[in-house]
Amino acid sequence: MESDLDVTYATIMQEIVATGVAPHYAELAPRLGISPNEALNRIESILAITPGWMHPGTDYIASFPPFNNQPTAYRITVRGEQRWFAQCGFEALACSWMFPGEIVDIKAPCLLGDDSLHLKMKDGELVLVDPETIVGYTRSRLGMEEPDQPFR
Repeated sequence: MESDLDVTYATIMQEIVATGVAPHYAELAPRLGISPNEALNRIESILAITPGWMHPGTDYIASFPPFNNQPTAYRITVRGEQRWFAQCGFEALACSWMFPGEIVDIKAPCLLGDDSLHLKMKDGELVLVDPETIVGYTRSRLGMEEPDQPFR
């Protein structure tokens, strides 16, 4: 049996995949048959155990990995529609799993040079890499403590 948090997580993710936008807790509540306050509590509980976060000082989901609810440099296009943004370059790769059987087109500016980066993936497999060599990096420590995580 799925937990309340599992159902809430799945409902949020389904909305992001369908529309490109995370639902506000007041929109989420009636879908789950719960109060808005309970929906907000569930979102906060999910974000406490994932690398997602609320926009500082608000009750809006800013990031719900692998997606970002606010525009980033990592643009995701599916079926010719660019309505998704990835949380980061690494999470952009994970977006492929959210669209089974679809080509997921990922474009981003290079953070170290003039060339833009362009990837296409299908079911987790790279089908296009341009330029041929792409290097990823992170300034984050693996296993970082909560106070060091973004916006916490």
